[in-house]
Amino acid sequence: MIRSPRGLLLLAVLTLVVGLIVMLPARVAYQWLSPPQLALSGISGTAWRGAADAAETSGIVLRDISWSVRPLQLLTGRLVYKVNGAPVSGFIEGDVFVGIGRSFDLWSEGVRASLPLQAFAGVLNLPGLSGNSSLQFEQIELSDGKPVKLDGVLDIANLVAPRITRGSIGGYRVEFFSESDGVSASVEDTDGVIDIAGSLQLKSDGSYQLLAQIIAKASTPADLRRQIERLPPVDDRGRRELRIEGSL
Repeated sequence: MIRSPRGLLLLAVLTLVVGLIVMLPARVAYQWLSPPQLALSGISGTAWRGAADAAETSGIVLRDISWSVRPLQLLTGRLVYKVNGAPVSGFIEGDVFVGIGRSFDLWSEGVRASLPLQAFAGVLNLPGLSGNSSLQFEQIELSDGKPVKLDGVLDIANLVAPRITRGSIGGYRVEFFSESDGVSASVEDTDGVIDIAGSLQLKSDGSYQLLAQIIAKASTPADLRRQIERLPPVDDRGRRELRIEGSL
């Protein structure tokens, strides 16, 4: 039992601080704490538990957002939220946790989703990108919007990338796994119009490198076949080296 005036004053101050955090309007918390990469609209509720009509980051939009703080995570010194939302089309399932601050930290476990590739056209700087994607990830972790950990499989169907060719170039699979210095992935075609086998490296600074061997198929469009023929040869079987580097 607290008897001293100093102890009672400390308890009163702590009670006031906790009360202010719990009842702090979400709109105010968003203005104070949200990273510049994240835009919310239709905000309601409190910083402790609330909702928003939509959220957008790097051109990716989610709707019907809700959040609630994870109290036990406060013991680690992090303000962490459990967040739920839905894409404009398709679906996404899994628990998503977001660290609030000037950086944009996100991590999740057990994520399943089906999303249109158009949602990633802005992030990848590929205008006109379209097709369908389905993913199943054991874990996803981003720090300041850059990949730190990715473990799972991404399947792509009916891929259209106008920078490559105007028509569909079929389906492909990318299997991600985390490493100490970033994320690696294997890349292969499933029913694509080109035969591809390669590896993808994603660094924590957002840079990436795709290195693959490709060869044309009977179904490869003529314009794409000509592009492949311009690539450096790997062997006398007709395989060519594809190397793509950049940053997210």
